[in-house]
Amino acid sequence: MEPQFLSIEAFNELINQWNGKNIIIKKIEMDDVDMIRVELDHISYSEEPEGMDGYVSKYALLLNGYGETLTADDFQSLPNMTYEIPLEDTSLYEYNGNTFIITTDRGVYQISLSGAGPL
Repeated sequence: MEPQFLSIEAFNELINQWNGKNIIIKKIEMDDVDMIRVELDHISYSEEPEGMDGYVSKYALLLNGYGETLTADDFQSLPNMTYEIPLEDTSLYEYNGNTFIITTDRGVYQISLSGAGPL
């Protein structure tokens, strides 16, 4: 299936169907690539006052649940039960039937279902 651009409302409706499932997040920012696994409990959003330096995004997608980040040798637990993806008014949302792609000014986030068992 070709990637389809989504509104934030359509993105939210589709990704909420993944609650209770294990997901993989691939974060690509500049020359940095991180892989994160999350046992997705639920999805929420936050709104913060924008930082003066513009680095803190006004909005964030919160993927709530137990998570681990892939290190060179192993997975390490995330420090809290929420993985945050900063969002902007200009963020783009795509879905190809298997993977969500969120493109922001800072980077690209790919979210897909994990084929692995429980975390």
